[in-house]
Amino acid sequence: MQRKIIDFQLSIFNSRILKLALPSVVTNITVPLLGLVDMAIVGHMGKAEYIGAVAIGTTILSMLYWLFGFLRMGTTGIVSQAYGAKDLGLISEGLRRSLMWALLIASVMLALQTPLLRFSMWLMKPEPELAQYASEYLRVAIWGAPAMLASYCLTGWFIGMQDTRTPMWMAILQNVTNILCTLLFVFVLHLGVAGVALGTVVGLYSGIAYAAHRGHRGDREHRGTHPLVPPNEGGEYSHSQTQGEKHAVPSVFSAFSVYFPIFLRTLCLVAVTVYFTTAGSRLGSLYLDGNALLMQFFIVYSYFTDGLANAAEALSGEYVGRRDRAGLLRVVRQLFLWGFGLALVFTVLYASCGSLFLSLLTNQQAVLQTARTYLPWVVAIPFVAIPAFVWDGVYIGMTRTKHMFVSMLMSAIVFFSLWFLLHHFAQSQPHFQASQLGNHALWLSFLAYLATRSIMQTVLFRRKS
Repeated sequence: MQRKIIDFQLSIFNSRILKLALPSVVTNITVPLLGLVDMAIVGHMGKAEYIGAVAIGTTILSMLYWLFGFLRMGTTGIVSQAYGAKDLGLISEGLRRSLMWALLIASVMLALQTPLLRFSMWLMKPEPELAQYASEYLRVAIWGAPAMLASYCLTGWFIGMQDTRTPMWMAILQNVTNILCTLLFVFVLHLGVAGVALGTVVGLYSGIAYAAHRGHRGDREHRGTHPLVPPNEGGEYSHSQTQGEKHAVPSVFSAFSVYFPIFLRTLCLVAVTVYFTTAGSRLGSLYLDGNALLMQFFIVYSYFTDGLANAAEALSGEYVGRRDRAGLLRVVRQLFLWGFGLALVFTVLYASCGSLFLSLLTNQQAVLQTARTYLPWVVAIPFVAIPAFVWDGVYIGMTRTKHMFVSMLMSAIVFFSLWFLLHHFAQSQPHFQASQLGNHALWLSFLAYLATRSIMQTVLFRRKS
């Protein structure tokens, strides 16, 4: 009888994991599709400089927004725990606090847009005409910052409420609106790169309008019939729901204590990612191009693992809110079973079809040969990286953001230390062999960085559980 109960619980875990993960995967896939459509539109505008200008503008904004991803992750952790605790007051207040931070950050970005623009142009150093078009794009696109940051908060809130479908539809609506408006502004109204930026801005605000409507409707339902937040064992809701107490509601500064370690973690992540590209470029253009192709394998894999991580955030936060340690451990085990299953699929896929996939990305034989030389490193990534992705989701749900930062900091230190040590050895070899060995050293350092994240987070979870 007990075995049947456990099997039933595991089937529920698996169905909930899939229900949460699959819409997140669809959401992730819409992002590169939008980039391809935007680039296709820009590519037919008549000037090659437009392509470079939009590429520069989107890169700058993407890196800037990436730093504030803590608004999404921190909100998910706080709200998922409130969901598990059945605390309606904290559910609403968690979103309100994160939106306050989003508005504050966006206001600073808009107020400092001119210095930010000048610094970006100094950093990227584009040619004068390219800089002019890139500046034109950025001066319009920056007005989408409030909507972009608010979308992080709303996405985090919905995931914390065990709803990944609404963020999926929000992303789809944003992308469809973006494409239609960009076509209108560019080919009908002839607004040039400003039209491309304006299409992005309109798309962002359309998605926010939809998400705000869904959020308001859901919040009203919670306070009325409570369909999504089940009562506790006694058939009652938490005290803060019924009498308005806010003993569990985070203040602005307590929320900051959750957000700030994620911000520092993101800085480490950006440092490793940017330096990986920089180090490849110093080895030579062939290695830079080959590594760029190989990183597409990692990016595609991350689309699926991020979906699993989102499920981990929602479910682990819920069980922490319930103070159900046994349930948390069971769901963590199921998440890892799904994770290693996913890693196995991608390992087989990359090992058997990786060379074919590379040939679809380019027909430059020299670049292909270089990329294929380092393909075995990419084949190793799925199993090495999967614990880090799953633990990221679990730690966010548990709001153990300080431990996330510590593990990422140690991993970044391992990456840079190992790279400089091996690169110094490679430099002592003959010139051609030095570059070849140097790129092997770069990939080994990157895998060591992923492995250190996985090991550190596993150790910290076992010690702190």
